[in-house]
Amino acid sequence: MLFWILIAALTAALAVILLYPLLRGAKAAENIRAGEAAVYRDQLRELDRDLDGGLITPEEADYARAEIGRRLIAVSADEPAETLKPARHHRFTEAFVLLVLPVLGLCLYLTTGRPDLPSQPLEARLENPGNDVAVLITKAERHLAEKPDDGKGWDVLAPIYFRTMRVNDAQLAYRNAIRLLGPSPVRLDGLAETLMAVSDGVVTEEARQVLEQSLTLEPDNPRARFYIALSMEQAGRPDEARQAFEALAKQSPADAPWLPLVNEHIAMNGGAKAGANPAAPGADPAAPGADPAAPGNPTQQDVAAAETMNAGDRQQMIRGMVESLDAKLSEDPNNFEGWMRLVRSYAVLNDKDRAVGALKRGLAAFPPPGEQGRQLLALARELGIATEGATQ
Repeated sequence: MLFWILIAALTAALAVILLYPLLRGAKAAENIRAGEAAVYRDQLRELDRDLDGGLITPEEADYARAEIGRRLIAVSADEPAETLKPARHHRFTEAFVLLVLPVLGLCLYLTTGRPDLPSQPLEARLENPGNDVAVLITKAERHLAEKPDDGKGWDVLAPIYFRTMRVNDAQLAYRNAIRLLGPSPVRLDGLAETLMAVSDGVVTEEARQVLEQSLTLEPDNPRARFYIALSMEQAGRPDEARQAFEALAKQSPADAPWLPLVNEHIAMNGGAKAGANPAAPGADPAAPGADPAAPGNPTQQDVAAAETMNAGDRQQMIRGMVESLDAKLSEDPNNFEGWMRLVRSYAVLNDKDRAVGALKRGLAAFPPPGEQGRQLLALARELGIATEGATQ
């Protein structure tokens, strides 16, 4: 009932505000000429005071009195102002404000609102949050504000912060969890990923130290080994990065979900993955369903030539193939895998400008709202490529 009383009061107040200019009517304006005449009479009295006080001479007073008298006569001789017309009543507008607007608002609320829904203050929502992530986070934050030494609470909240892109809060939560519960591979890897998210995908020195600490606890941790190899790649040490990625590929099961990405990095750093052309940047012509005629995939002659090359010649061949892939994608941009390979290839070749250009062109063909566009942006962040202007 209180809700409807408030709605009625707000509706009435709004109607009064809207109707006030219409109901007040036209005020009778003062006679402008009568006002001017009063001003001139005041000036005559002031002139007499100045003359009595010796501020002006009698000649100046006569001249001023004559000028003021002339203006007073001119005003008094004019026709009186026209009688003001009675105020008009905007009856249609008044009826619209009083009747139609409230009825429309009520119908709209009954259609889109929930008048039967009981009130649910914040405390009640915190007690029964359901699937509302924001309320769950608020509840956890309240709990941790009261008990900041609850390590399990920080441990649960840290990945939630990270998934909701509150990376600074996630970093603090991971540090608190590690401080209170001790380091573990999962917590250390989460902290490292948070540090990389803060630095736009770059494996910083602090993130690398955290990953190395994770490896001391779990030497076969594939996530930590991947990011350490990625740090070598970002630092411009392709040989070390390739060796690290190859070691990770050897220890990984054949059906490991991260293996295709590891193979791409091996190829990007001048290595060869099993069943693929060692010179192709990320290409896997032997993979099931791959199209050998797709833009950027090597020919059999390229495969044979790459097998006999040294590392330097192979790197030069990769650069030529990247440029060829770029040209083919310019002619036919509807090749998502080609754009992924092209962006990664330019990043590995330390050609950031071309990598950004390739990213923009790829996003033009596969806009960010789509799944493929989001994958391109995720790849750019992983490689440390600026994405701010790429979506414009």
